[in-house]
Amino acid sequence: MLGSLPLPRQARYARFLDAAGESLDQGIALYFPAPASFTSEDVLELHGHGGPVVMDLLLRRTLALGARLAEPGEFSRRAFLNDKLDLAQAEAVADLIDSQTQAAARSAMRSLSGEFSARIHGLVAELVRLRTYVEAAIDFPEEDIDFLADDRIHEHLEEIIDDVGGLLRQAHTGRLLRDGLTLVIAGLPNAGKSSLMNALTGQNSAIVTQVPGTTRDVLREQIEIDGLPLHIVDTAGLRESGDVVERAGVQRAREQIARADHALWVFDGADDPEATGLAVADLPPGLAFTRVRNKGDLIGIPPSLRDHQGTPEICLSAKQGEGIALLREHLKGLVAYQGSGEGDFSARRRHLTAIDHAQGALLAGRKALRDGRAGELLAEDLRQAQVALATITGEFAADDLLGEIFTSFCIGK
Repeated sequence: MLGSLPLPRQARYARFLDAAGESLDQGIALYFPAPASFTSEDVLELHGHGGPVVMDLLLRRTLALGARLAEPGEFSRRAFLNDKLDLAQAEAVADLIDSQTQAAARSAMRSLSGEFSARIHGLVAELVRLRTYVEAAIDFPEEDIDFLADDRIHEHLEEIIDDVGGLLRQAHTGRLLRDGLTLVIAGLPNAGKSSLMNALTGQNSAIVTQVPGTTRDVLREQIEIDGLPLHIVDTAGLRESGDVVERAGVQRAREQIARADHALWVFDGADDPEATGLAVADLPPGLAFTRVRNKGDLIGIPPSLRDHQGTPEICLSAKQGEGIALLREHLKGLVAYQGSGEGDFSARRRHLTAIDHAQGALLAGRKALRDGRAGELLAEDLRQAQVALATITGEFAADDLLGEIFTSFCIGK
C-alpha cells in the first residue's frame, strides 16, 4: 500500500495504493514497532481523508492484503492482555469515548491515567501486609504470642475498612458520572408532571394542557446538573381509564417507574393530603422518591423543602419556575454529588459490586476478631477482600468476564 515501511514514529506523507499501483487516497502513515505501541504489538496507522467511499476502498485493500476487521474492544483487550493497561484502565477507554458530560470525561481520563487503579493497588498492598502478619502468627503458634490482642491489628483493620468505605462512596459518584441518574416523574393526572419536565429541561418537551390524561406515552430528556447526567422520564398520569390508549400509557408508566433510580411524585398542592398519600401506594415498594407539592403559587406556599413522614417533600411551582433551583440541589444531595468532580474517577456497577464485597468481607473479619478472636476466619476474610478488589484491575478475571466487558466497546478501540 505504501511502497515501503515508514521509519518508526515518524509521520510520513504517502499515497495509499491499490493492487495495480493506482492511488486510492493520500495521507499520513505512522509506524509503531513493538513494544512501543498502544497494544504492545506492531501497529501501522493510516490517516486518510475519511470519506465513507474512500474508507471502504482502503478497508477492502487492507483485507485483501491479509488483515481482518477488529472485534469490539479488541485493541483495548490486546493492550490489557499485553500488560499495557489494567482492566480498569481499559474500561476507562470506553467510558471516555461514551462520556456524556465534561465531568464524566474528566473522571474517565483520571481512571485511564491510573488514579483508580492506584487506589486499588494501595488497598491490596495493605491487605497483603495485614494478611502476612495474621497468617504468620497462625502458622507459628509455638512463639506463644497472642497476636489477636495486638492493638495494631485492630487499628490497621479499621484503617482499611475506612479506606474501602471512602473508595465505595467515591465509586458511587463515578458510576453516576458515567451512567447518570434515571429520574421518573410520576403522579396523578393533571398534577403538573409535564410542566415540571419542561421546567427541568428548560424547553417545551412535553405538551401541557388543562385536560387530564394529556400525556399518553413516555417522554425522555437528558440534562446535566453541574456535570451530573440526569435521564428524565415523564410518564402518563396513574389512574384507571376506559381509554385503551391511556391504559397503554399507564402501563408504560409503571414499567418505567419500576426501572427508575428515583421518582418525583407530583401532586396538586391543593389536593387532599390523605388522598395523595393513598395514591403514592402506586409506587413500587423500596423505590426512593420525593414528594413534589406543585402549584405552590396558587395556594400561597413559597418554595420549600421539608420532611413529610420520613419522605422529602418540595413545594414549588413548575409553571412559574419557582423552586426548581431548590429541586436541582435536592437531586444532587440525594446522591451526595458535590458538583466539582475533582478527584473522582469513572466506575462501573461491577466495580461497586467488587468494592461492596470487599467491604462485607472486612466487616465479617472484624466481627470474627472482636467476638470470636478467630484468627483463621479473619485471615480468610482478608483473602476474600483482596480477591474482590483485584478483580477490578483484572489480576483475577475469568475469560467470560473479559468477553462481557470488551464486547460492550465500540468496534475496534
